[in-house]
Amino acid sequence: MNLRNIAIIAHVDHGKTTLCDVLLKQAGTFRENQQVQERAMDSNDIERERGITILAKCTSVEWNGTRINIVDTPGHADFGGEVERILSMVDGVVVLVDAAEGPMPQTKFVLAKALKLGLRPMVVVNKVDKPEQRAYEVQDEMFDLFSALEATDEQLDFPTLFASGKAGWASEAPDETGTDMTPLFELIVKHVPAPDVDVEAPFRMLATTVEADPYLGRLLTGRIESGKVAPNLTVKSLSRDGKVLEQGRITKILAYRGLERVPLEEAEAGDIVALAGLSKTTVADTICVPAVNEPLEAQPIDPSTIAVTFSVNDSPLAGQEGDKVTSRVIWDRLMKEAEGNVAIRVKETADKDAFEVSGRGELQLAVLIEQMRREGFELSISRPRVLFQSDPQTGQRLEPIEEVVIDVDEEFSGTVVDKLQQRKAEMTDMRPSGGGKQRVTFRCPSRGLIGYHGEFMTDTRGTGIMNRVFDSYGPYKGPIPARRNGVLISLEKGKASSYALFNLEERGPLMIGGGEEVYAGMIVGEHSRGNDLDVNPLKAKQLTNFRAAGKDDSIDLTPPIKMTLEKAIAYIGDDELVEVTPNRIRLRKLYLDIHERKKHAKKMAAEG
Repeated sequence: MNLRNIAIIAHVDHGKTTLCDVLLKQAGTFRENQQVQERAMDSNDIERERGITILAKCTSVEWNGTRINIVDTPGHADFGGEVERILSMVDGVVVLVDAAEGPMPQTKFVLAKALKLGLRPMVVVNKVDKPEQRAYEVQDEMFDLFSALEATDEQLDFPTLFASGKAGWASEAPDETGTDMTPLFELIVKHVPAPDVDVEAPFRMLATTVEADPYLGRLLTGRIESGKVAPNLTVKSLSRDGKVLEQGRITKILAYRGLERVPLEEAEAGDIVALAGLSKTTVADTICVPAVNEPLEAQPIDPSTIAVTFSVNDSPLAGQEGDKVTSRVIWDRLMKEAEGNVAIRVKETADKDAFEVSGRGELQLAVLIEQMRREGFELSISRPRVLFQSDPQTGQRLEPIEEVVIDVDEEFSGTVVDKLQQRKAEMTDMRPSGGGKQRVTFRCPSRGLIGYHGEFMTDTRGTGIMNRVFDSYGPYKGPIPARRNGVLISLEKGKASSYALFNLEERGPLMIGGGEEVYAGMIVGEHSRGNDLDVNPLKAKQLTNFRAAGKDDSIDLTPPIKMTLEKAIAYIGDDELVEVTPNRIRLRKLYLDIHERKKHAKKMAAEG
């Protein structure tokens, strides 16, 4: 059978997963009356809730005798590690771009990786049925982007289609409304080369994703580079440097057919399959027959730029909700995550009581924490910190710099520029993007962006859109001002009383409501001034002869600030932690005892 392997790459929310739905439907993967969820490729709960793709996933359709293996990739820069791995499995990429927004940072990031590997690109300008579309301008911007990324002449000669993924059509001109996706299928078959592989050579395959199956054990997915594979074939696995990791037999071969995985009796070079039977092999290892001694080249993964510390939850309310609370269980779960997710690194801290987890960004780490809390874990999480490097020649300190693209109403652009310049950002471009909006591009240290998103949404009245992607390591930019407000800290353990909270409201916005459990050292609100303030949220009303018991029963409290996981991680200071349990997110001080905190503050002041 004819084979084509393609990846769909694009910025977040430009319509990759919706396009996959349409291709599956129009290729006849589903029955006429079959009920299929919208965005069928987003299979896990967090992806469905947030409306973003987190894991790269394979599917496959058949079109006029040609099997097309399609890989849906994440659009968020924090999950870029997923994209880098799977590009080695494909021969061409469909670059999807929004007809109104044009190319965005993540488009640039993944496109650069694809061009470097020599893949054949084609551009689909999506959402051309939107009233604010500017399809031809976007096509020109894409050509400029290809040139800036040093595409070869062959890659620069990319074909373009105009489409509406939601309406399910593609055409060769934006003002022609198509009837279906036939032009895209035809272009894939014509433009993307068939896999250049040798079926007669010994079997070799590079593992690009790993997952655990309760019945089959580890499943390793990748593209067969050469030869054939059948169940019971004896194989070995080689690490990147050629060491033999293990030997075993293939117990099952699964291929992607639509949304299902079906067992095969034999698979040959060029196809994307999942193999079961090996227990130690992981991402970037080569699976091959015993006669082969040379591993396949694996793509290097960009470095992690941000780290947080995971530790055991040691608050007075620990162990009441979660059932996975010990450091050994947390370590095992983090090691399992690092095995399949190549963009995450895990190591023990110096005093062995906590674990440092580094990744691409706050969102990637927040998604990992969210998955763990849903599995019943209780954790304490530190403030994110960036990972510095030093220049090998000069010894100069280097820090991660990100490219930030902001779309904002003109009236708010001055505030945004001012705030980011305080955070040591350099503006590289500013242009009108239509509809009274400005598009401003910055290069900003990752340190300056930690905790900025909430402030940005407040400054732009919730209308601004911020996109960021790792650019490079650059010289250290010096100190950056931290959070300006202090916090309100509970002095007592017990249930907060509405009477006490009503009196505390004038001190600043609260993060808890009446009747909630608090403990000494827990953060209950934000102070309106720059210093921390210790308060008693348990104080009840004194009842005497002179005070009527029911005179002011109905205390109206302002609704408390609800802290989401990302918001909490970005908000806390260096001497604070986020306590994460299956049902709650609390903020607390690192040292719960007030005397400990004072002692530590004096010590820091003396050193500082």
